[in-house]
Amino acid sequence: MKLLVTGGAGYVGSVCAQVLTEAGHEVVIVDNFSTGNPEAVPARARLVEGDVRDVAAQVLAEGGFDGVIHFAARSLVGESMEKPEEYWQHNVVTTLTLLDAMREHGVTNLVFSSTAATYGEPEQVPITEDMPTAPTNPYGATKLAIDYAITSYTQAHGLGATSLRYFNVAGAYGAIGENREIETHLIPLVLQVALGHREKIFMFGDDWPTPDGTAVRDYIHIRDLADAHVLALESNEPGTHRIYNLGSGDGYSVKQVVEMCRKVTGHPIPAEVAPRRAGDPAVLIASSTKIGEELGWNPTRTDLETIVTDAWAFTSQLGEKAWSAKKH
Repeated sequence: MKLLVTGGAGYVGSVCAQVLTEAGHEVVIVDNFSTGNPEAVPARARLVEGDVRDVAAQVLAEGGFDGVIHFAARSLVGESMEKPEEYWQHNVVTTLTLLDAMREHGVTNLVFSSTAATYGEPEQVPITEDMPTAPTNPYGATKLAIDYAITSYTQAHGLGATSLRYFNVAGAYGAIGENREIETHLIPLVLQVALGHREKIFMFGDDWPTPDGTAVRDYIHIRDLADAHVLALESNEPGTHRIYNLGSGDGYSVKQVVEMCRKVTGHPIPAEVAPRRAGDPAVLIASSTKIGEELGWNPTRTDLETIVTDAWAFTSQLGEKAWSAKKH
């Protein structure tokens, strides 16, 4: 297949693009490098540098495209609270532009990178796809709005689409991993302490109603995540919009993550308890039963040690060079 991957220089997009090229697909990446890394672009993919809004139509005009995987987005929850206008523009307006370009050039196969943030604070776990959506921040709201837009395009224009709602993505795939200028995810933050780039890790609350008092989250390995995108792309049907959760169906606490990072890295990793953050749920765990039953997706890298080991292998080989570059 000939595929357009937007945001293909980002963490998730680059791993998915790499897996697609390894499977023999022709991949064209569009990325403006606002958060992505040029070095993450797979060698066998073709890169078009620019904003999706500006170049998607001209790329699709080449013809021959069999599908689109749409990763390009702003994704920082805190920033979305401070600059909601940027999130509505970059996420929603950009996606509408892409959908219109796909319609214009007859591309009817879409996989969309969505998020668990569409659910907000769930009333129960594990979270299933039929639970109410009530995002608590503009980031989640923009992703939910896009889901509604995709549904309307499938009904009116025959688009075949799948939205994949991620929970906590972690780990690495060979030479591709998390290497952001602004990092908010727990595992890479803890590993930065082990590398000496942070003094300590903060645990926000130790009095949650969980077995060890720290918040529990569902972690999914980046390679398993990429497999789900391929399955979705290969099974989309015209006029149908499917929504699936992607998680492990289990969860690990903040303390468990810190302890595993200590074990894998051999570093003491100082940790300090800080006050709870407003809006943080005690437990977030996904039910991925639906995608397993319907598409046969079966994550095989769900144990925490595998996830942390792969993340550490990537993070430690980055070395001082990458982090120095980020600082400048």
